[in-house]
Amino acid sequence: MSDRTRPRASLRTAVVWEVLKDALERRVKATGRDVLDVLDTGGGTGNFAVPVAGLGHRVTVVDPSPNALFGLERRVAEAGVADRVRGVQGDVQGLLDVVESEGYDVVLCHGVLEYVDNPAEGVRNVVSALRPSGTLSLLAAGLGGAVLARALAGHFTDARQALSDPAGRWGEGDPVPRRFTTEQLTGLVGDAGLEVGAVHGVRVFADLVPGVLVDTEPGAVDALLKLEMAAAELPAFHSVATQLHVLGEKRG
Repeated sequence: MSDRTRPRASLRTAVVWEVLKDALERRVKATGRDVLDVLDTGGGTGNFAVPVAGLGHRVTVVDPSPNALFGLERRVAEAGVADRVRGVQGDVQGLLDVVESEGYDVVLCHGVLEYVDNPAEGVRNVVSALRPSGTLSLLAAGLGGAVLARALAGHFTDARQALSDPAGRWGEGDPVPRRFTTEQLTGLVGDAGLEVGAVHGVRVFADLVPGVLVDTEPGAVDALLKLEMAAAELPAFHSVATQLHVLGEKRG
C-alpha cells in the first residue's frame, strides 16, 4: 500500500496488529482449530475486532458505551463479518458477569487499564476469561512517551509532574487518568499468573514527528512505519513509547 492510500492512522495500530496476527496464528497451530474465540475488552467500534473477524475468528466485544456498540454493529455489517462479531455492554470490572470464564483463546485488553480504578483487578478479570494456554494482548499508555511529548512541546513543568506523579499524570488537564512503565505492566501480567512474552513499544516516533513531514514527503509514511516496526522490540525505546504492548500466556 502506498503513502497515498495508507492512512496515517495506520501508524498508530500497525505494530500491535502485526504482533496480534502472529499471536493468533500461533494459537491456531497450538489448538488445531482454524477458528478461535477472541474477546476484545473495551473494543469500542471494532478497530481490532473487525480485522480479527476478517481472519475468520469469532469475536466478542465488551464495551460500556452503547454508542460505541452501535457503531460496532454498523461497522461489522459494512465489513461483512456480522455473523462473527457480537457486542456486549459491560466493563472489565464486571467482565465475568457478561462473558464466560475460561471461554476464550485470546483476550485483547487495549486502552482499558488507564481508566479503571484497580488495574490489577482488571488484569485478573481478563485472565479469568482466558482458556488454559490462552494469550493476552495488553496495550496501555506509556509514561515515558507522555513525559517526552510534554517536554518537546515546551511544557517542562508538566513533564516533571508526570515523572513524579504516581499515576503518571502531567496535570489536572491530562485526559489520561493513568500511565504505566514497562516494569509496571509486566508486573501486572506476571502477578496475574501469566508468563510474560514479548514486549513492544508502540508509537515511539509517530506522535513526535511533525505531521507536515509525514503528509508531504514522498515515501514518509512507509518509511516511518518501517522505523516503528524496527524499534518496537528494542528495550531501549520502550521507555519513550506512547504506548506499551505486552503479550502474556496463561499456563496450561
